[in-house]
Amino acid sequence: MSQAFRYVLASHGSSGPFGYGDALADQIVSAISLGSISVGERLPAEVELADEFNVAVATLRKSLALLRDKGIVETRRGRGGGTFIVKVPFPSDEQISTYLASLSIVAYRDYGDEHTAVATGIVRLACQRAHSQAIGELRHAAQRLEEATTLAECSAADSRFHTQLGVVSQSPRLLRASMRLQSEILALKWSPAGAAAQKNEVLADNAEIVEAVAAHDIERAERAVEANIRKTVYSLIDVKLTIESHGADQSTVQ
Repeated sequence: MSQAFRYVLASHGSSGPFGYGDALADQIVSAISLGSISVGERLPAEVELADEFNVAVATLRKSLALLRDKGIVETRRGRGGGTFIVKVPFPSDEQISTYLASLSIVAYRDYGDEHTAVATGIVRLACQRAHSQAIGELRHAAQRLEEATTLAECSAADSRFHTQLGVVSQSPRLLRASMRLQSEILALKWSPAGAAAQKNEVLADNAEIVEAVAAHDIERAERAVEANIRKTVYSLIDVKLTIESHGADQSTVQ
């Protein structure tokens, strides 16, 4: 993935359920969660990274210090040193519940509408433009989820599949929009406190999308991505309503 896409989410300022209270740190965390930066990878030099984010080096160092305290990055000195990613972050159940409670039902529906519009646009173009090599790379991206063993790894692998789908569409604008939307939903989708996605079901959903794109079947591909998004959004609305119901019960008891 080109460097220009790694931090595409930052300009939208979405920290999702992580909420470290530091926009720059949240942006780097989102990029790691999306699989744009992998564990073991070294971040660019501080001057280069500060320039990319358009912030002072001192501001960047403050954000990196926060991520070091959280055990997400590690700075090594000496030859071959630098700041390395050492952990894929994933929000706690409490962070997920708090974040879900803060959203309105309208916000969930609006998210679903936007994500569906972007995702169906991507698969439509993918069906029209995919060649044999691109389809092979998409199959490979889908299979990476099989190797994931933790929720954070599942979330990152799922993200990389949808990012690869955006690459196949050959639309940079739609790819950017897709990455922003993925950053808002992935942790909520995979967390047991959120939609609690099941790995085998997501593998099947993604496989259906791959086969539809390989067959250049636009209607089948659009149907598959719509169903995938709708399932996640409806599950999150159910969780939201449960949280509100529980809060009302607690208030009645008091």
